[in-house]
Amino acid sequence: MRGGRCFCGSVRYETTADPAHETACHCSVCRRITGAPFVAWFTVPLEAFHISGSTTVFKSSDHVSRTFCASCGTHLTFQSSRNPDRIAITTCSLDGEQPAPRNHIFADTRLPWLKLADGLPALVGPDY
Repeated sequence: MRGGRCFCGSVRYETTADPAHETACHCSVCRRITGAPFVAWFTVPLEAFHISGSTTVFKSSDHVSRTFCASCGTHLTFQSSRNPDRIAITTCSLDGEQPAPRNHIFADTRLPWLKLADGLPALVGPDY
């Protein structure tokens, strides 16, 4: 069992699944929505994920919905209708050990001043 929470602690989640598709996303939407140069994510099967607390859902594109804490605004999840059986979770919202990314996605759109020197694969599109 792994769990995490938003910054203020009013939203908590748990998953019984091991992280998969650990990645660092450099797309312009992830950057804009978090105010960060990239976002680390991992996915789990939707059926193995449970969230509690007051959340808000924002539809950031025709096929993507993102979940935020309604109180503090922490970005917690990403769901795509193209992969309806999986949910992506922000890695840094996890309590305890946070899995390292295995690659960079949308690396072709990363900020020009961000140099990738970790030796991980830098993919042009998504990893799913």
